[in-house]
Amino acid sequence: MKRRIILFIVLIMSVLTMFAEDSIKVSAADLQALIRRVEALEKKDSISQQMVNNEAKPQNTEVASLPKEKKTGRFTIGGYGEVTAKHCFYSNNYLRYGKNPEKYANDHYGEFDLPHVVIYMGYDFGKGWSVGTEIEFEHGGTESAIEIEEEEGGEYEGEIERGGEVALEQFWLQKAFNRYAILRAGMQVIPVGGLNAHHEPTEYFSVYRNEGEFTIIPSTWHEVALTFMGSTPNGWHYQAMFLPGLDSDRFNRKNWIKPGAGSPYEFKLANVFAGAARVDYTGVKGLRLSLSAYCGNSFRNTLSKSNAELDASAYKDVKGTVSIGAFDFAYKDYGFVLRGAFMYGHLSDAAAITKYNIAMRKGSVSSRQWVASDALAAGLEAGYDFFSLSSKLKEKKQSFYLFARYDYYDSMFRYDNQPTDMYAWCGRHRAAVGINYFPIKQIGVKAEFSYGILKKGTRADGTRGKIYNDEPQIAVGIVYAGFYQL
Repeated sequence: MKRRIILFIVLIMSVLTMFAEDSIKVSAADLQALIRRVEALEKKDSISQQMVNNEAKPQNTEVASLPKEKKTGRFTIGGYGEVTAKHCFYSNNYLRYGKNPEKYANDHYGEFDLPHVVIYMGYDFGKGWSVGTEIEFEHGGTESAIEIEEEEGGEYEGEIERGGEVALEQFWLQKAFNRYAILRAGMQVIPVGGLNAHHEPTEYFSVYRNEGEFTIIPSTWHEVALTFMGSTPNGWHYQAMFLPGLDSDRFNRKNWIKPGAGSPYEFKLANVFAGAARVDYTGVKGLRLSLSAYCGNSFRNTLSKSNAELDASAYKDVKGTVSIGAFDFAYKDYGFVLRGAFMYGHLSDAAAITKYNIAMRKGSVSSRQWVASDALAAGLEAGYDFFSLSSKLKEKKQSFYLFARYDYYDSMFRYDNQPTDMYAWCGRHRAAVGINYFPIKQIGVKAEFSYGILKKGTRADGTRGKIYNDEPQIAVGIVYAGFYQL
């Protein structure tokens, strides 16, 4: 097309020069050179157009992620999800941690699951105002389930749990004054620990969420809160939150304070309050260092008795203060990924809360169990991307990690007035090895073998050693996480 246009222009110019007093001479050599230049331009333009057409194909996943890089739109959509399967070479009988665990030494079972499927949507209204929403479907459920109640003789019980299986995990409104000062109000994630702040399945190697943090504190922990946050140009990020306290009625031995978040009612009790904070440093390439903390009372956040009744009882001075401190980090560069976290928590008045909960009536919101004064969790994982050794695979943004992980956690690390070591099964070591394959950035295929070694305890004959069966398992999964701006 360009060639025909230029030839037409040259022809017109040649005709016009016939009538000019001083004619402009265009030689055949000049004309041929011009034609060759036009043909070269046409060829280059054809190649460029072909590349554009190829990139526009819907199956090209790299093009699909471009909106995330450009960040030109106001509407954000995305989410994450997991499809998993596992085979456990140990028992899932509710008596496996009872007086005769050897009876279940040869048991095994398997599971297929959708642990988390999350849909996120957000919108930037302009002038610093934005909104974010997140809906989570856990285990593909509909809020109803049959459970085996360990505290009630193993009977089958049907339960309806508001927010337990399908939850509005986030709904917040935000005003950004500048990068240093942002206010957010509404249901939002409490970023205490490494897992809550980075809970997307592409942010950890294991098929399932890291056992330690997942066991002893809520995950993903979300509450209605007021947050002040911001960041600095040199890599500091900070958050400070004001939120209602936990409910000590629902604390238990296996999960420590985890069940005390959220609410079994149509509203969230706020008889007591709490604060949470997090600071991240990302000023060094590939490195993130983070500190987080939580502190708040929990005992009076209940409907079981009024404040007047509590003040007139032996529990008038009980506060149930929950204090949690955590450090977590991540490093990613040169094909290596290294992540780790350590968390320690303390509950004041744990013995009084245990006594109060055990005395609650059957059918109450309480599991009527012992609760520890102290709990802890620590984990470390390391992986290497072998595809980083290939420039071709690296250019395609594919990854293949071989990883190893170690966890230690104990939901009954310390507890008062308990004469025996009957809760040794609440503490364990866990070692795992596996692979993560990412054909594209947003999709991961995982496989893992793990081995759980339960904490030693005091046997019936008074000697100390291994009491409970070890817990090996094989797990596989395919995961997705992606956020796009339109």
